[in-house]
Amino acid sequence: MAPMSSTPPPSSLDPAIAARLKRGADGLFPAVAQQYDTGEVLMLGWMDDEALHRTLTTGRCTYFSRSRQEYWVKGDTSGHVQHVKSVALDCDADTVLVKVDQVGPACHTGTRTCFDADELPLGQ
Repeated sequence: MAPMSSTPPPSSLDPAIAARLKRGADGLFPAVAQQYDTGEVLMLGWMDDEALHRTLTTGRCTYFSRSRQEYWVKGDTSGHVQHVKSVALDCDADTVLVKVDQVGPACHTGTRTCFDADELPLGQ
């Protein structure tokens, strides 16, 4: 698969938001999904301008699959939908935090969060 261009594809994202975003060489930035009411970190996905635009306008999280080079809406195949409650840029404008109401597991392995299976030991 050819890598994405460093120039983002045309998007309907508000130009004022697009101008603030800092993207990787592949045009992507990380998107952390967090349960809006408990603060539980659910997963990390990747977005580009169009994925963010779709997330902001549809109320459902849209990510960009680096392996498949296509957009995917969380829950379209699994039913484990993320209903967007808010979206915020971090202080460097290179990561977004998407607060969601997660229906079912967030992880493709079937667990609630992608971060509960492999805790690393501290102090070693």
